[in-house]
Amino acid sequence: MIRIAAIVAVIVAGVGLLSMFFFADKGGEDKYAECGSGAVAGDLGGPFTLVNGAGETVTSDEVITGPTLIYFGYTYCPDVCPLDVDRNAAAIEILEQRGKMVTPVFITIDPARDTPEVVRDFAEAMHPRMIGLTGSIEQVAAASKAYRTYYKAHPPVDGEYLVDHSTFSYLVTPENGFLEFFRRELTPEQLADKIGCFVDQI
Repeated sequence: MIRIAAIVAVIVAGVGLLSMFFFADKGGEDKYAECGSGAVAGDLGGPFTLVNGAGETVTSDEVITGPTLIYFGYTYCPDVCPLDVDRNAAAIEILEQRGKMVTPVFITIDPARDTPEVVRDFAEAMHPRMIGLTGSIEQVAAASKAYRTYYKAHPPVDGEYLVDHSTFSYLVTPENGFLEFFRRELTPEQLADKIGCFVDQI
């Protein structure tokens, strides 16, 4: 029994040390605890290379230059995407009125139809500071994989098709990378409050 207790004590101590290392390595994420940061298993987010509305190849370092709210969707989406992106834009406006600047980003998961010009026009219609991004099938897939988003296109019918996809929005910063994801059920005011909490801690 004594030997088992000793082994358990070693395991507990090891877990504690690993936890300390994890939070230290991630830049002290515990400072965001009051913001209700949800636990995410493993790393989420990461570098990507995509194409902006001007047809220029850009990296995540060039896009994420401050607090950034990222959404993966597609411009031909009949209902969910426009509502979600509009909600994000409204939250960005609320934050701006509070003196907090957050950049909204739209990344398509339908690069076959969402050309640079299409994502540019879509993003500009949603918010004047929104960045629209597309890319090759491989570039989009890599960005989606980094954020662990899901998407799957339906078989075309008369040349048209829908794309099933996840609907989270992701808050990231250049200093800390991924901070939090948000569900679509949040109102613009609720989303602004949650994002604002993180921005205040940066």
